[in-house]
Amino acid sequence: MSSKFDDLIGFIPVIKNENFGKWIIDHENDGTPEHPIQFPFVNYSECVNELVHAIYEFHNNNLDMELNDYCAILKENGIEWNADSMEKADVSKLDSQAVMALLLGAVRAECFCDGALLSFLESGAILRWLERLRVIVETEHSKEL
Repeated sequence: MSSKFDDLIGFIPVIKNENFGKWIIDHENDGTPEHPIQFPFVNYSECVNELVHAIYEFHNNNLDMELNDYCAILKENGIEWNADSMEKADVSKLDSQAVMALLLGAVRAECFCDGALLSFLESGAILRWLERLRVIVETEHSKEL
């Protein structure tokens, strides 16, 4: 039986063995007008780029989950929109909307802070959140049987 979360859950085995990306730091330029230094950034792996795309696609295709206000969803679940609170969140009791708010919040954090998504990946938070989605789907499936 398929679930609307299947595409996201499908990333679990890949993320377990993934090199997520690496920081690119400009060591060649000296900061002069002729040779400006490029700000450091993370060059994400193809898998991470695909995951980000899948999260945005899920958001766009599931407007009924009301994920536009992911910060409010997190707050309703006792989670602040910051790395520490999100990474330490006990997801074992969260519903699918709250887990998706975590995933979307992590992806959006990258827009404001280079490397934020890398931190969520390296800490194992993204994997825990995806595994929680899998448990939710399996639980719903077993109730239907």
